[in-house]
Amino acid sequence: MPHIVCNITEVCVFSFENKEPLYLMLRRSKSENLYPDAWQIVTGSIEAGETALQASLRELKEETGYTPTKYWIVPHVNTFFSVKHDVLHHTVIFAAQVPPKTNPALSDEHSRFGWYPFEKAKEMLVWPGQIRAVEIVNEFIVGGKKAAEFSEIIL
Repeated sequence: MPHIVCNITEVCVFSFENKEPLYLMLRRSKSENLYPDAWQIVTGSIEAGETALQASLRELKEETGYTPTKYWIVPHVNTFFSVKHDVLHHTVIFAAQVPPKTNPALSDEHSRFGWYPFEKAKEMLVWPGQIRAVEIVNEFIVGGKKAAEFSEIIL
């Protein structure tokens, strides 16, 4: 019987340039064993003793160097199945707004980055769950719907 786990967190990072949202896409290094060269949002493991929130902020800092100016829990859970491990993963997703016209300090896990408009960012992503996460962030958080107010985390 498959196990169900929630030990991964993702962070959709965005900023504004001339009032237009841009989304941070990270390209995994060619040397990475898992999904080399794939474009993604910030993604990482929740370590023992960490909350999902703590892990998301740590991963954001490790992979980009950013401390968010605003932060939200995204009203969406990414779900995927690993055949190799017979595990159903539930991934907690956050959104981070960072200062405009700044560049991330990449970890060795990523070789490139770029700031992209919504449609281009979606085209670059590989996984449907991450695409859907960016869509929800764009519609509900960046779009300023009531969900943004209710899901903002005051750090």
